[in-house]
Amino acid sequence: ASMCDVFAFCAPQEPPRRAVEIRFVSSGKGKGLFATRAIRKGETIFQEKPLVSSQFQWNALYRYRACDHCLRSLETAEENAQRLSGNAHVVLPYPELCTVRNGLHQQCPRCQVTYCSAECLKAAADQYHRALCLGASRDNPAHPLNKLEEAWRNMHYPPETASIMLMARMVGTIKQVQAQDKDWWMHLFSQFCNKTANEEEEIVHKLLGDKFKGQLDQLRRLFTDALYEERVSRWFTPEGFRSLFALVGTNGQGIGTSSLSQWVHACDALELPPREREQLDSLIDQLYKDIEKVTGEFLNCEGSGLYLLQSCCNHSCVPNAEASFPDNNFILHLTALEDIQPGEEICISYLDCCQRDRSRHSRQKILRENYLFVCSCPKCLAQADDPDITSEEEEEEEEDDAELEGEAEDAELEDEMTDV
Repeated sequence: ASMCDVFAFCAPQEPPRRAVEIRFVSSGKGKGLFATRAIRKGETIFQEKPLVSSQFQWNALYRYRACDHCLRSLETAEENAQRLSGNAHVVLPYPELCTVRNGLHQQCPRCQVTYCSAECLKAAADQYHRALCLGASRDNPAHPLNKLEEAWRNMHYPPETASIMLMARMVGTIKQVQAQDKDWWMHLFSQFCNKTANEEEEIVHKLLGDKFKGQLDQLRRLFTDALYEERVSRWFTPEGFRSLFALVGTNGQGIGTSSLSQWVHACDALELPPREREQLDSLIDQLYKDIEKVTGEFLNCEGSGLYLLQSCCNHSCVPNAEASFPDNNFILHLTALEDIQPGEEICISYLDCCQRDRSRHSRQKILRENYLFVCSCPKCLAQADDPDITSEEEEEEEEDDAELEGEAEDAELEDEMTDV
């Protein structure tokens, strides 16, 4: 299979001239994504759909209703706001700006899993859902797939970073596709970066905690009971399962969708008289304050997906691109944060905004523990001579210094009082 075919699969709405190409960088970095033409700041470099995606288990359990295929939020913006704020009386103005259409929602006729549209129901059924459909056993805790999900929830608590069902959908895809397509899908899954046995063990340890060896073996047995497929029998061996786990842990891209967020962005684009704009902004600000009190940081329908092009983007603490999900579904938009020249590598950040502002030592610690590499981006190289202490240690030192200064001032004051 050619990389052209991979591009065709990944990018459903490619611009007339492809803006990127995949190149081998080094044995340490593996592949990278490079600009083939000048890209302007703010430009959408590409849009990409995942090979597979899945909502997080706890997120679904806590009634974050999302399309089972594309993760589109199924609540209207007003319903979303009411649930997140714990206030059933919230009424949002400009309801026509909400893009959720309840009348288009569809359910699998066998298991009643909900989709945002007939198109998503068909896409899921054609790729993996027929192999995974629970039918009348959807609420049966003894069903092997339900036992697998329950075991996963008991091992991986919020904030969630991965989903066992992402791996299940990989197997479901191989089970279900036509014989002539199985090699093609296995080729696509093989495109994601591989790790050594020691690195895989570190990733699994990070995902499952101190008891990961026993937990991993339990998960593998449940995974095998629910999903065994001869064509990918290696995935069910101890080594193969750990490798599959590490693939998802390293390459899985978080997905967040929100009908409320999409409504807010639409409101921001409205041209309103100053007084109306002030009233609307005030309403939105108060709504988010109310939501923060009730829900905290868990605002979105959350899941993860495997994206072939995005997974080729290497990390930088000063990224020139970022991924987002403005369509309220799993379509990833990669957007330029600054002008990018032809031949320049396109980098995203694996750290959030707050983490990027921390010390070099803190950033390196996070990246080493979660992604198993030492960053050598321009920011890290410029700060190479900084002291090797974490941001927390810096804060503690500052607090200690402040306390010492305070004590010194108190002592000076006492001396002055004694002198008087």
